[in-house]
Amino acid sequence: MNFIENFQIALRSLLANKLRSSLTMLGIIIGVGAVIAMISVAQGAREQTMQRIQQLGTNVLVVFPGQQRTGAAWGGFGSMQILKPEDVDAIRRGCPSVRAASPEVRRNAQAKYKNRNTNTNITGVTPEYSEIRNYPVQQGRFIAAREVDQMARVCVIGQTVYENLFNGSSALGKTIRIRGIGFKVVGVLAPKGAQGFGNPDDIIFVPYTTAMRRLFGIDFINSISVQAVSEERMSAAYQEVENLMRRRQRLNPGQENNFRIMNQAEFVQTAEDVSRTFTLLLAGIASVSLLVGGIGIMNIMLVSVTERTREIGIRKAVGAKRRDILLQFLIEAMTLSLVGGLIGIGAGLGASYILASTSGWQVQISPQPILLAFGFSAGVGIFFGIYPAQKASSLNPIEALRYE
Repeated sequence: MNFIENFQIALRSLLANKLRSSLTMLGIIIGVGAVIAMISVAQGAREQTMQRIQQLGTNVLVVFPGQQRTGAAWGGFGSMQILKPEDVDAIRRGCPSVRAASPEVRRNAQAKYKNRNTNTNITGVTPEYSEIRNYPVQQGRFIAAREVDQMARVCVIGQTVYENLFNGSSALGKTIRIRGIGFKVVGVLAPKGAQGFGNPDDIIFVPYTTAMRRLFGIDFINSISVQAVSEERMSAAYQEVENLMRRRQRLNPGQENNFRIMNQAEFVQTAEDVSRTFTLLLAGIASVSLLVGGIGIMNIMLVSVTERTREIGIRKAVGAKRRDILLQFLIEAMTLSLVGGLIGIGAGLGASYILASTSGWQVQISPQPILLAFGFSAGVGIFFGIYPAQKASSLNPIEALRYE
């Protein structure tokens, strides 16, 4: 018999025991569906994480001061007051791989407008900050260079601040008060959405000179955001900034840095590693169902061999060879797993869409996990179908004909 005839016989045999065949395929269906759904969820989570990182800006390095030590006690991270506005100018002039740099001065303070108020993050920056850290303006404009030079009392507010203070009404040109000082709103930022490590919409930007002198009364900055020329030159920019900062801090060779440079590529790599581990973990857990389904196939095929012992004896008596019997039962096992795999693909896709619509999770469906799960289900059918098929093909035809 050829493959098509064997396949037709396998289908007739499975249809003759519909309930038993359906229950046998259930493990494969659940396994394939679970693999597709879990990998889709993991890939969606990875994509969402990458989007969040991209919202922080592209090709970004951030320079932080180190820990301040008082006697035997160490202060918190970034407690040293060593970064100055002059360091930003030096980075702009002395680092060829750097496209832009902006100081950051951060404090929490209360902002008021009429009878409304909110406690938010006040950040002093320069005009370059909008591009470096990917803060597009939805209404109005960002801070201008002349306003930095003049220590102007202007501000750009995030969406959360806008909603808390203005509740949907126009904010441009209005004056809000920060620590009792009036600031004119010149722009409203486009929404970014809350993130696990903070809410980037809950922020007010002011010129850093205004923040240092008029708001907080300090002569240092909290950090420096640096944008490399390109992703390929991130390492070069990192090295240039580190060397320049060491010279400006007068650190001797071998002496540890009293500052720290955070590389966006480190966040990306960490997210990739976590996502890969998460995906493999979920796929591994879901694959257990496929193995259980394969054991079910082996079990039901062994039962089928026992039930059809006389049929096997008759086939051998009329000239069927051992390989014909082997192929017949192997195709029957593969048919069980492949049909279950096809149904499982539909179940997995359906589960992915249900998860996306009901839980709000981002789900990314790609051909790779579908092909992987379907191919694995076929492999399971072959692997767990070999032993029953060999047992059927090795039966002695005389003993098989005598079987009751």
